[in-house]
Amino acid sequence: MEQQTNHPTPENIMQIGTGYWASKILLSAVNFQLFTTLAERKTMSAKDIKSQLGLNCTDRNVYDFLDTLTGFGFLTRDGLLETAVYSNSADTDFFLDKKKPTYIGGMLEMLNNRLYGFWGNLEEGLRTGLPQNEAKNGENLFEALYADADRLKEFIHAMSGIQMGAFMAFAQKFDFSNARTLVDIGGSASLLSLMVAKHQAHMSCVSWDLPAVAPIANDTIAKFQLHDRVKTANGDFFKDDFPKADMVVMGNILHDWDEPTKLMLMQKAYDALPEGGCFVAIEGVIDDDRRENVFGMMMSVNMLIETGTGFDYTFADFNGWAKAVGFKSTSLLSLAGPTSAAIACK
Repeated sequence: MEQQTNHPTPENIMQIGTGYWASKILLSAVNFQLFTTLAERKTMSAKDIKSQLGLNCTDRNVYDFLDTLTGFGFLTRDGLLETAVYSNSADTDFFLDKKKPTYIGGMLEMLNNRLYGFWGNLEEGLRTGLPQNEAKNGENLFEALYADADRLKEFIHAMSGIQMGAFMAFAQKFDFSNARTLVDIGGSASLLSLMVAKHQAHMSCVSWDLPAVAPIANDTIAKFQLHDRVKTANGDFFKDDFPKADMVVMGNILHDWDEPTKLMLMQKAYDALPEGGCFVAIEGVIDDDRRENVFGMMMSVNMLIETGTGFDYTFADFNGWAKAVGFKSTSLLSLAGPTSAAIACK
């Protein structure tokens, strides 16, 4: 019997190397609001889509674009080429229809409008250790975002989008039986608070962020009709103490900063909690062996692009910081995809 051997294959090399092709096809569809249009119309032919989106390429280009999206699972299709009729897949209809409160396309919009170009300078970032975003023009990322209402809104919806699945999972998986109040530090559009309030009827939540964010958060709260148990409050986590609550939560906050700032934020969370209270960081926590959660490591590289000094971290890193601050115990709760909740109890 002939012995089988594993021969080298370029498949993975080419798949990763051309990965931006796939990314840009999806980002373009979101930018065109293709999925929102299909959610309204239910089904459309390629000809109708071409006309509706104002595409001036050939029919064959449109078929290739739509059939690639179908191959990825974002669209479903009946028929072929001229006879094809397209509709959204279930996931696409739920998460990429801009008119639904479950829309997560804000992150994809920001990837297309901001980060796609910035990541083209990754080599420079690695060589210099400097951010490759607006900072190259002398702007501070957060100051620039908060000074422009439109850019701020895009950024907030992006942060909401990347975390929606994890927030939904956290609201259903975490044991809230010993808590009544929650404050979400850097609460952005208040989605974490809303998901917790929606699934935990006994919880009252506060989404705490800078004053410019409040109008966007209040609009989101109104859409979910949970204003009786979800409120906004203003504060600056560099200058102000955190509000007292049974739980202090941060979604995609710790990874923005260097280690001393991470420790400062965790200390403020500790000080705001009662005995038995919990601090929760919801992020792409990297596995301790740094082999499995590739998304978490790519997000950490993205922090180089965005901040220069921020980084994502392992649960072992989190444990060390929690111990240094004074927390009694820690645990890790897997949420959605590459995202986990790192939990520290006082």
